[in-house]
Amino acid sequence: MIFCVEDDSSIRELMVYALNSAGFEAAGFPDGQSFREAMKNRRPELIMLDIMLPGEDGISILKDLKSRTDTRDIPVIMATAKGSEYDKVTGLDTGADDYLAKPFGMMEMVSRVRAVLRRVSGGQTAKALRLEGLELDPQACIVHIDDRRVELTLKEYKLLFTFMTNIGRAFTRDQLLEIVWGVDYIGETRTVDVHVGTLRTKLGRYGGLISTVRGIGYRMEAEL
Repeated sequence: MIFCVEDDSSIRELMVYALNSAGFEAAGFPDGQSFREAMKNRRPELIMLDIMLPGEDGISILKDLKSRTDTRDIPVIMATAKGSEYDKVTGLDTGADDYLAKPFGMMEMVSRVRAVLRRVSGGQTAKALRLEGLELDPQACIVHIDDRRVELTLKEYKLLFTFMTNIGRAFTRDQLLEIVWGVDYIGETRTVDVHVGTLRTKLGRYGGLISTVRGIGYRMEAEL
């Protein structure tokens, strides 16, 4: 099930129709209130969320979704105003998995939905990853530090998974954006720095395993 939160009824109906035609089950909602009511009864696989909504805006809804343990791992694609760099950066920094600039085509939307769902569901090994006292369980999507569970956001978890499956490899910020956020993002890359910073803090002393590679980006070392 895909939830489409869009206040323009004609666009919302077209989105739902296009997704249904592509083989997805979809439902549309005109505002945050109706969306939240629906969330009480069913958990969607993905959320299409417009930033400009009556009442509570999309960024506020996104922040709430990513702050809750029961909804933080639901992928979200934001619909932003065309050419709005601020909306794009804010959405990605807050935890959006991708964005679409209005006006967008329905074929492009369906393609982005499929790509995000593939990234979320695939490519993970069942074997637990361990590095000193740091352990990541890909099956349960859980991280432990010295047997203590650590709560990570979806983006922080994906960053850590990327690093732990590529020990010693240096990633540029653009590469991390493509791998973790799945967007062809040109220009501002501070969102990677922000997420790496919070990830390091949450990992405590093991945060030092993630080193900054001057002029390139980041890599995870095999030992402190």
